[in-house]
Amino acid sequence: VQLQASGGGLVQAGDSLRLSCTRSELPSNTYAVAWFRQAPGKEREFVAGISRTGGRTYYTDSVKGRFTISRDNAKNAVYLQMNSLKPEDTAVYYCAIGLRTITSALGNPHSYDYWGQGTLVTVSS
Repeated sequence: VQLQASGGGLVQAGDSLRLSCTRSELPSNTYAVAWFRQAPGKEREFVAGISRTGGRTYYTDSVKGRFTISRDNAKNAVYLQMNSLKPEDTAVYYCAIGLRTITSALGNPHSYDYWGQGTLVTVSS
């Protein structure tokens, strides 16, 4: 399984970006998807996710109201719409898929099976 993330770039504070993550075929039609990010010198952190069952969305507090995660099963893609970007959003963003990820573990990077290569988002002040 391959995941390909794209859409990162250099923007100014207050701007918007839309990240995309396309995937190859999966062995299951039921899976959780998420975006994580990792800033220099920091651990990888959960940003947003869609649960494996029910399709509910979850966000870390710092991005609530600004970021929106969505998925398009017909296009084998997941997106992260990022609005009102802040300098503290600067990081490499990774998409991830978990075939057995339970909702309570959405924020745990170790519960995911597949990862994209990351796309860099830089927000200048």
